[in-house]
Amino acid sequence: MSDLIDDPREGENAPEFSVSELSGAIKRMIEGEFAHVRIRGEVGRVSMPRSGHVYLDLKDDRSVIAGVIWKGVASKLTTRPEEGMEVIATGRLTTFPGQSKYQIVIEDMKPAGMGALMAMLEKRKQMLAAEGLFAPERKRPLPYLPEVIGVVTSPSGAVIRDILHRLRDRFPRKVLIWPVAVQGEKCATEVARAIAGFNALNPGGALPRPDLLIVARGGGSIEDLWGFNEEIVARAAAASDIPLISAVGHETDTTLIDYVSDMRAPTPTAAAELAVPVRLELLGWLDQQGARLTRALTQGIGQRGQRLRDLSRALPRADTLLEGPRQRLDGWGDRLPQALIRSVQLRQVRLSDIRGGLRPANLTRRIEAEKRALTALSPRLAAGLQRGVDAKREALGRRADRLKIEPLKRDLTRKRDEFTGLSKRLSEAANRQTADWQGQIDALDRLRETLGYKATLKRGYAVVRGDGDVVTSKKAAGKAQELEIEFADGRLTLGAKPVKPPAKSKPKPPEQGSLF
Repeated sequence: MSDLIDDPREGENAPEFSVSELSGAIKRMIEGEFAHVRIRGEVGRVSMPRSGHVYLDLKDDRSVIAGVIWKGVASKLTTRPEEGMEVIATGRLTTFPGQSKYQIVIEDMKPAGMGALMAMLEKRKQMLAAEGLFAPERKRPLPYLPEVIGVVTSPSGAVIRDILHRLRDRFPRKVLIWPVAVQGEKCATEVARAIAGFNALNPGGALPRPDLLIVARGGGSIEDLWGFNEEIVARAAAASDIPLISAVGHETDTTLIDYVSDMRAPTPTAAAELAVPVRLELLGWLDQQGARLTRALTQGIGQRGQRLRDLSRALPRADTLLEGPRQRLDGWGDRLPQALIRSVQLRQVRLSDIRGGLRPANLTRRIEAEKRALTALSPRLAAGLQRGVDAKREALGRRADRLKIEPLKRDLTRKRDEFTGLSKRLSEAANRQTADWQGQIDALDRLRETLGYKATLKRGYAVVRGDGDVVTSKKAAGKAQELEIEFADGRLTLGAKPVKPPAKSKPKPPEQGSLF
């Protein structure tokens, strides 16, 4: 009987779990066994989606473990993870049931020693250099004397005091300070925003736009200066339209912003010295240049005066220049009367020669010869005319056979109609033109009457004439013997002297011997 019953196989009596229950049990076991761990490894694949979380792999030569940095932790990291960087990550192990894998939730991450930082810095430096951000040809010259200087630094450190003190000693300028954190996790973001903020100011606005920027910080370790090695700071400095001086750390400290800036200063004090010249030296140089200019002008005027005097001595006198022309004028003046007399004599001789050929006998002979020639040609003229008339009559006869009256009538009728139409249009155009001219004449006549003094008289004015002339002043009216005032409805004469009747002649006494 025992052979007929099979023995139960191992595990058949074990309890059954769902997938979620088993995943949860594994999650609790791993999280309970490994609370917080520190892992040293090399950063492999790095993914930064728009959510702000960071997904990466930590690996060594044999194994790989997935890691995740949540958005709140990633924003506080002083060093952004990059592929190939050796780091020490602190976090807690957990599982991701959706993909049946375990991962570490990283809460802190630091580079594993100085070598890792320098390797990451060298890699970032090569990337930016390949993009041409370090090229010398893209660097701009600094303004010689900027009106406004923008300083990006900490407002509480000794750096800003050194810069302000040095600017005040050399050449006082307006300074705008953009306070930022110069180390720590906020350093890179605030410095990049400060550079972009200064560039965003409008020229001539309420807050003036700087002509020069200085990014400054005192010395420190590479960890303290790391914010100025961040890519965001280097790209902000490269994108600045305002010339930028970097003065980060001491002379031996070098950061990425030093390579992309337009000028690197070994110290913040040296940056202030590069920004402005020494005012007293500039004033002294101006005085020297003014003195040199004065001496040059004085010397130039003196040399030109001496040269003018030398040239004046070499020039001949005005009297000497006029002696020859005067002598030639006198010679021509003496020869002119004789030349006129000679010319008149020559014309008289020529006239005598021509007059000798003009005799009545010669003219008579010439007329007789022309008459004989005309008499000889007159018989030929009638025959020639007859032949010409016969030829024309024959040609006309030949053409008359080809001429028909009907086309001529039609053409004549068409041209008569055209002529009638043109005559009608011409008459209408002439009437319109005459009407327009008449309207213009009427308008001009109305304008004449409006502008004439007759219309002015109708408005209550009068024209005063004295002794026939228009009087325009009281003095002229007082001197006039007679005044005539013209109104709109007639004229009135004032002060007219009565005309004396002619005196009656006395009758002559009758002469003696008269009958009366």
